[in-house]
Amino acid sequence: MVYKVTERNFEEEVLGSKVPVLVDFWAPWCGPCQMQGPVIEQAAEKFPEVKFAKLNVDEEGGIAQKYQVMSIPMLVLFKDGQAVKEAVGFHSLEGIQEIIA
Repeated sequence: MVYKVTERNFEEEVLGSKVPVLVDFWAPWCGPCQMQGPVIEQAAEKFPEVKFAKLNVDEEGGIAQKYQVMSIPMLVLFKDGQAVKEAVGFHSLEGIQEIIA
């Protein structure tokens, strides 16, 4: 399952999560973001120990700005409420596995 996060639920779903959360910062007009989406879905099935979430930067600009998202897609791994790793651009399933390891 991939969660949709917004300003309304970001704190609860991401910062307050008991498990690591990989957030995919994306936008509908972004070609590489459209390619990344299905890989995020696959990763959510393959790695159930991690929560996967998507955040639309056009709709949630405040959060994107807070985490200095300048290019998308951008994947940010959160652990214990802190952003601990980030990766810009398209990532394969193997690449995602490296990020969450």
